Amino acid sequence: MRDIFTLFLHAIVIVIRLGRAGGFRSVVAESVLMRHQVLILNRGRKRAPNLRASDRIIAGLCTLMMGQARVLRSAIVLKPSTLLHFHKMLTKQKYRLLFSLERVRRPGPKGPTKELIDAVVEMKRRNSAWGCKRIAQQIALAFGVDIDKDVVRRILGIHFRPETDCGGPSWLSFIGHAKDSLWSLDLFRCESAILRTCWVLVVMDQFTRRIVGFAVHRGVVDGMALCRMFNRAIHTQTPPKYLSSDHDPLYQFHQWQANLRVLDVKEIKTVPYVPLSHPFVERLIGTIRREYLDQTLFWTAADLEEKLRAFQRYFNRHRAHSGLEGGLPEPGEAQATLSFASYRWQQHCRGLYQTPIAA
Repeated sequence: MRDIFTLFLHAIVIVIRLGRAGGFRSVVAESVLMRHQVLILNRGRKRAPNLRASDRIIAGLCTLMMGQARVLRSAIVLKPSTLLHFHKMLTKQKYRLLFSLERVRRPGPKGPTKELIDAVVEMKRRNSAWGCKRIAQQIALAFGVDIDKDVVRRILGIHFRPETDCGGPSWLSFIGHAKDSLWSLDLFRCESAILRTCWVLVVMDQFTRRIVGFAVHRGVVDGMALCRMFNRAIHTQTPPKYLSSDHDPLYQFHQWQANLRVLDVKEIKTVPYVPLSHPFVERLIGTIRREYLDQTLFWTAADLEEKLRAFQRYFNRHRAHSGLEGGLPEPGEAQATLSFASYRWQQHCRGLYQTPIAA
């Protein structure tokens, strides 16, 4: 009898509340809140229930449609401090949306700028054979921006779609120490556009990785021809103290030995049948083939020598070198750091390569 009377009294109160302004909204909100609290209690299982983001949102919306007295009576699971904290967060979000001039951004690193992304993508587009490490070193050389090769890889993965796979394995340095005034030389053979064989002698400085010079000879190479090629490759330059060469029979001619004695140069031989003991000049020859000779044609020995001189200027003064930590073999004058807002592209080797310079 008492429960029936309580239920009848509760029904009368609800009818009175429905008759007031906003009463229907308050009753519905209170019912939803109580029902949701029952669901939370059933979810808890003998321990304090964990409130989710959706639970807080439903509770906050129901609280906004209920009177303050009803909120205190209905808050069985939710503490008043939780509702007040939720209201405070809503207030801050409201004024942030109303008066904030900038878009709200997530905290943390902002990533590379648009100018840097454009420069990386353009450099890769103009030099498709370059890898991430080479591009990072060239950017650091030109613009003074210390960028990691992994950042370059992420930029290219998002903003650049390569046409062909031009990657390749990197070479390791097997000699940890190189003595100053030590040059290396080697011969390699290439074919002209009309399939005539030309021999190329390349001389490089092992300490600075600088190309000292090239010499081209068409036909059979003997002792006299080898001496002429070497003297033409190093003309106007002071000979080194030491010269590293392999065990090619050409270097056993008495004319070659006499030429070294006249120049006061001591010859150092590599380990027989081990090309890795002569790594710098071997890698240089591979670089010349992959990056230049495999991508162009020549007709005569003079044409080949002229093109190799152009590659020598590009290699020594503009191409970042991995063995020198991104530096140049022949830096010359101190280069000013470029700005992403003002720069242009300089062509090398008749447009085969392009590097940024000051506008």
